[in-house]
Amino acid sequence: MDGVAHSPAVLLLLLLSSWCLPSRGYFAEERWNPESPLLAPRVLLALICRNSEHSLPYFLGTIERLNYPKERMALWVATDHNQDNTTVILHDWLVKMQSFYHNVEWRPKEKPIHYEDEAGPKDWTDLRYEHVMKLRQVALESAREMWADYFMLADCDNLLTNPDVLWMLMKENKTIISPMLESRAAYSNFWCGMSSQGYYKRTPAYIPIRKQVRKGCFAVPMVHSTLLIDLRKEASRQLSFHPPHPEYSWAFDDIIVFAFSAQMADVQMFVCNKETYGYLPVPLRSHNTLQDEADSFLHCLLEASARNPLVMPSKYIHVPRKKTDKMGFDEVFMVNLKRRTDRRERMLRVLYEQKISCKIVEAVDGKAMNISEIHALGIHMLPGYSDPYHGRPLTKGELGCFLSHYNIWKEIVKRRLRTSLVIEDDLRFEVFFKRRLMDLMTEVEEEGLDWDLIYIGRKRMQVERPEKAGP
Repeated sequence: MDGVAHSPAVLLLLLLSSWCLPSRGYFAEERWNPESPLLAPRVLLALICRNSEHSLPYFLGTIERLNYPKERMALWVATDHNQDNTTVILHDWLVKMQSFYHNVEWRPKEKPIHYEDEAGPKDWTDLRYEHVMKLRQVALESAREMWADYFMLADCDNLLTNPDVLWMLMKENKTIISPMLESRAAYSNFWCGMSSQGYYKRTPAYIPIRKQVRKGCFAVPMVHSTLLIDLRKEASRQLSFHPPHPEYSWAFDDIIVFAFSAQMADVQMFVCNKETYGYLPVPLRSHNTLQDEADSFLHCLLEASARNPLVMPSKYIHVPRKKTDKMGFDEVFMVNLKRRTDRRERMLRVLYEQKISCKIVEAVDGKAMNISEIHALGIHMLPGYSDPYHGRPLTKGELGCFLSHYNIWKEIVKRRLRTSLVIEDDLRFEVFFKRRLMDLMTEVEEEGLDWDLIYIGRKRMQVERPEKAGP
């Protein structure tokens, strides 16, 4: 078409076409990056501690090991009316930990060390209830002011041994929810029933939930000690620890006041027992001492340690080495199979926590013995012998147990030991064990009792008829 003149319209069309045509690769797909994950919800954890020197190293250790990003957590910590070293321990821990958390608020109060109307450090008076409620309310308001998504409250003697507890509770999508906490007794941190006056009421539902016969998250009238509040829920705005609701007429008790607040806000409390989340000590009476409280927590710690070997003190708190003893006995023997290192390590730790020293005695492994080895020891079964409880012959395990104790008896004779305590590696201790045993031995000596053998404790046999004491 050389030499042919283009009209202006045709030329414009060609120019526009040339301008609109993409260059090579213009339609290549844009590189796509996946969306980043959502940030974890913001949590304010409130800790109000009083006379908690005995529990803080282990309690704070469980807080450190929570599987939750610390930069998404704020700590609100208060302490007051202490007769021990609680304030110093908390302050030192917060100084070392504050860089890990989003925010730390510290509210210490050194004086007074007791309430005017209290009969002792375990006495819950109206002044003490009111002060604790006010502190919790200030912590809750701080969480709201910082636009926290969740508010978590935990008593300073609760051991949250499950590091995923926060995520698990959030997943349930409840306004108020507590992880069910274990104790040696039937006690836990929830009620299944409440009387018309706001007091605890026994119901058939409690034990199946407490013993995890029924598992799930259950609507209950009361949760306490450790709980999580979802501040994103509209109804949470009406929740209050203090002052009590205008219509409140029940007992002046912090947990009952808050439960009533939840009722008035039409917020249902829930307790979750799907997993083992942690442990708490059984509460003491007002006349108990700080030593009683320490011993009660020790029992809780031993229970937690028996099931969870990772229950360790905070690595940021110096825990002085404990001085152990034999409780006045010439020797404390602990029987342990060499192959059961797990039991040995657990038992040594449990004894150490109670300040008890022991000598490990390697148990005879009856299951590893053959009949010729048994006969070589001069051991022969009585013809027709049958265990009176189980209706069967002696097992090799029971034979090994007997030989283990027999070897200890020989050592006692050889060393001419006056009094000895013999324990096995699967022993579970009752609360105040060491104190009660020492008191018992003192009483036996003062009474001048003639004794050869005292059973400190044993497993009860499950038989059709009740056991009877011997002659």
